Amino acid sequence: MSLRLSFYGGAGKVTGSNFLIEGARGRVLVDCGIEQGADFCEACVYGPFPYEVKTIDALVLTHAHLDHVGRIPQLVRRGFRGKIFMTPPTKDIAELILRDSVGILRQDAERRGAEPLYEEQDVGAAFALFETLEYHTEKEITPGLTGYLRPTGHILGSSSVRIKDEEGVTVAVTGDIGNSPSPLLPDWEPVSDADALVMESVYGDRLHPPHEERVALLRDTLKRAVGKGGTVLIPAFSLERTQLMLYELSNFFAAGELPKVPVFLDSPLAIRVTEVYEKWGPTYFKSAAEEEMKKEKSLFEFPFLHKTLSHAESREIEKTPNPKIIIAGAGMSHGGRIGLWEAKHLPDPSTTLVIVGYQAPGSPGRRMAEGASSVRLNGHAVRLRAKVEILEGWSAHADRDELLKFAEAALSGKRTKAIFTAIGEPSAERFLAQRIHDYLGERAIVPEVGETWEITKDSVKKV
Repeated sequence: MSLRLSFYGGAGKVTGSNFLIEGARGRVLVDCGIEQGADFCEACVYGPFPYEVKTIDALVLTHAHLDHVGRIPQLVRRGFRGKIFMTPPTKDIAELILRDSVGILRQDAERRGAEPLYEEQDVGAAFALFETLEYHTEKEITPGLTGYLRPTGHILGSSSVRIKDEEGVTVAVTGDIGNSPSPLLPDWEPVSDADALVMESVYGDRLHPPHEERVALLRDTLKRAVGKGGTVLIPAFSLERTQLMLYELSNFFAAGELPKVPVFLDSPLAIRVTEVYEKWGPTYFKSAAEEEMKKEKSLFEFPFLHKTLSHAESREIEKTPNPKIIIAGAGMSHGGRIGLWEAKHLPDPSTTLVIVGYQAPGSPGRRMAEGASSVRLNGHAVRLRAKVEILEGWSAHADRDELLKFAEAALSGKRTKAIFTAIGEPSAERFLAQRIHDYLGERAIVPEVGETWEITKDSVKKV
């Protein structure tokens, strides 16, 4: 018996995760995400899926980031009718993320003169197929194939997925591996029972500073920025990064380490995702964070935090005198309310732009991080005179050494015959694969989009 593993996204790119695992009696997708880059998303120019959608029996989600879930409604629109499995927090967050994406995709399509990738009714149809699966629970997800989820410490509810056939042949996909230790989430769990492992490699060639250093650098950067008397802009991903920023800001203010200036969370999606974090934190946070939450009631609230859900509330922010801090999406400055604030404030030298997350090649955030003197936002060129601060280490992804630890833990089971380094830029994938080979003495493969590999208990070979 064997399983077949095909790479239809997440090979040679950080975004667009999409893997097909086929057994003798069933076909399962792991993730179905959008590719993100130069525009908000390139999805509106996508062609058909590279497989017959109606023959897919099930879909398992590693987590709720758009580059892992963003094409699900399109999959349903094209005829998929199987179950979609995920953890309970992933279900809640995915529903928010997909509903939020409808309007943005519509605007993107109108700008291109194209049809939107999907619409509200497709999102609703997808929700009807959602089914939750808890960690550490073996479940038949289609005849002949079971699924098993483990925490990865990336975002709330994130998991690796192990698929097993009737003969015990197994393939595992990590999704994204967390930057452990996290202040909020449990550390990643090893996957040592897979015949073949697909692991992420976003930071496969880079190191993060230690947690204490990055917290101190964030505090000092914000103190310096506030001291300039201008607006502090933080483009933050609505999911995980925003919650980490709120958590650290709350700690800084409580300790008197930062002047008590107004902080605006100007993102309806981030506000609602934070509510999901509050809901599931007592169950899914690490034990120390759970105890802190019981004591403090909330890890993300402080007296001068203002949440602006409506556009009218957002416009009122301008009436608040500087200095002030605005946290808004999108995290790569490729859409959302942050683009409006950047267009207004980036030409002002008293403004500080604080970049705390991964910036995809071609994105406005990447160009600003690389020192561009101007950037196009919402179709207009904006001169960049603000101070740009790039704070490493706040990514929710594991770095080079942590990824190598993950690979070593996987290989400790003496079962894994090959590790595929995927979900990364080509240079990072190659670098991590070489380190696995050199340091651990095991086979590491850099897959290409469209490749299919056959996995048995004895071998991993390209078809």
